[in-house]
Amino acid sequence: MTERTVIAGAGHAAGQVVATLKQLKYAGQIVLVGDEDYLPYQRPPLSKKFLAGAMPAERLHFKPASFYDEPNIEIRLRTRITTIDRDNKSVHTEGGETISYDKLVLALGSRARRLRIDGADLAGVHYLRSIADVDDIRSELNHYRRTVIIGAGYIGLEVAAVMQQQGLDVTVVELADRVMSRVVSPEISDFYQIEHTNQGVKLRLSTGVSAFRGDKRIASVETTDGEQIPADFVVVGIGIVANTELAASAGLTVDNGIVVNDQCETSDPAVYAVGDCTAHPNAIYNRQLRLESVHNALEQAKTAAANICGKETHYSQVPWFWSDQYDLKLQIAGLSEGYDQIVIRGNPADRSFACLYLKNGQLIATDAVNAPREFIQSKGLIASHAKIDPARLADADIPLQDAVIC
Repeated sequence: MTERTVIAGAGHAAGQVVATLKQLKYAGQIVLVGDEDYLPYQRPPLSKKFLAGAMPAERLHFKPASFYDEPNIEIRLRTRITTIDRDNKSVHTEGGETISYDKLVLALGSRARRLRIDGADLAGVHYLRSIADVDDIRSELNHYRRTVIIGAGYIGLEVAAVMQQQGLDVTVVELADRVMSRVVSPEISDFYQIEHTNQGVKLRLSTGVSAFRGDKRIASVETTDGEQIPADFVVVGIGIVANTELAASAGLTVDNGIVVNDQCETSDPAVYAVGDCTAHPNAIYNRQLRLESVHNALEQAKTAAANICGKETHYSQVPWFWSDQYDLKLQIAGLSEGYDQIVIRGNPADRSFACLYLKNGQLIATDAVNAPREFIQSKGLIASHAKIDPARLADADIPLQDAVIC
């Protein structure tokens, strides 16, 4: 009997599972089940080029439709898996269908975190997580000029940059006292705050949101200090929530994500999980991580597919991320949490520099702004736990590898 691998989810990671199974000449049947209308697609451009109208929808697709046109590949869109029957190795869909599996891959992704305040259901309040979300936001651009962005993380600032370049009046409201506070140092935050302010974006930091006001449609954002900020529409970007409920209801181990080992196996060896929804061991940082990262999703997908094909593979990667705002590309290698020393390499005034984070003399992370060389070279040094000479590290004329002590 032919083996069957079922993939729950149809995002970027799910597409990579299919691609790697094909590459490794998997002989079994592949069934991909997703609840959106679209084949697997890339999400990062949604808040960047796609929102700006600089990228057509077909370029978002991970692979063209013809890629999945194989006798052993079945794509089921607009279909939601509601339960997993691990005893009988099957999943059940919202429409009442039962699909059996030999291996199951949970590529469930994540969803936008919602604001639970008065007026949250008013027309003109948007979240950005899907193609449909962006279509809704872009429809507002034809009619309205004042927008308020809630949240100054990657998504919020990327949207603010696009909106500002579209000529809108943009205000960003952020509860923390600096932008991107969860992922970068104060030095990087200061640089981006100045940049957005110079571009005309109004920043309201250390400010909460108490309500959205309006009659059927948003008219203003009420802050916790009583200010009413006029708004024709709002985009909320306050983080994401991992989709772990399906796994938890099936009795799989969940702890800030679906817990997997370094082969992407869950607590059930017939079930794998990949991407934003997982919590995995990271040997480089010696702790369990849940990462909201395309790189992590793709590499975990490759790992799961390889192991399904009997090619033992272990996942161990330096995490990396990026953000495009205006003409600035921020590339982040590693995780800076817990650093005890920071070194600035280059001059922020030149709009090309890097912040390098050390802990106990070792490089643990780099934030590179328009500095791809520093980003690329950092990844290897982070993985090798190299000891670094901070003085040489600060000299942009000295290659990073030449700053290594041992």
